[in-house]
Amino acid sequence: MNLNAIQMILVVLVAFLAGMEGILDQFQFHQPVVSCTLIGLVTGDLVPCIILGGTLQMIALGWANVGAAVAPDAALAGVASAIILVLGGQGKAGVSSAIAIAVPLAVAGLLLTILVRTISTMIVHIMDRAAAAGSFAQLDFWQWIDICLQGIRIAIPAALILAVGAGPVKSLLDAMPSWLTDGLSIGGGMVVAVGYAMVINMMASAEVWPFFALGFVMATITDLTLIALGAIGVSLALIYLTLSSNSGSGSSNDGGGSNSGDPLGDVIDNY
Repeated sequence: MNLNAIQMILVVLVAFLAGMEGILDQFQFHQPVVSCTLIGLVTGDLVPCIILGGTLQMIALGWANVGAAVAPDAALAGVASAIILVLGGQGKAGVSSAIAIAVPLAVAGLLLTILVRTISTMIVHIMDRAAAAGSFAQLDFWQWIDICLQGIRIAIPAALILAVGAGPVKSLLDAMPSWLTDGLSIGGGMVVAVGYAMVINMMASAEVWPFFALGFVMATITDLTLIALGAIGVSLALIYLTLSSNSGSGSSNDGGGSNSGDPLGDVIDNY
């Protein structure tokens, strides 16, 4: 799929915003489900990009910075794989290949992250001198420079992929044999499961397991759409919050001494 100049500019802009949001975390443009959807929207290839973004988001759920260990770059993974998917022109059939490419790109993005953060360390010292001099204008200027560096960190790889063009990208994807694409598809599905399992391992508690089991049971009912499942999930969350509020108010018959503020936890503890 060939993109016109306006589409390329918009794609680079989305990449720039995704890079900035990797630090700011305000509008979540760096999340794959958001960045891939925006790229699909500006390129006219929305449905495959949404599928790609949702799948990558499940993988990225298990990515977290722990101490000095930096997680793979979800922003670069989402943006680069979405551009490759669009340029490849394979539609939904190219999602598995794009996912397989996204994970190595996310790991490679760590090098760019380290480079930018090294430069940011030098900028911090410049800002310290500006603060000592009482120059708020200099502080604002270098703060914007530092944030823009994060955006450029994703925008430059995106622009390079666009510069390569649709022809070479499509030829590369078409040259991949079926056994490789099938294996990448299976591996991509396993990575999604591992990422989701990591999140469950971090969040698992006696209070959330009933909701976890209930959600899987409801997902097997084919007549329920995603909107219906979402409405049920929101309803259960509101019920849980209401019970938590009432339980924690200390208005029970025994004076509220046994209420921990978690109704499910109280029930499980009694058992």
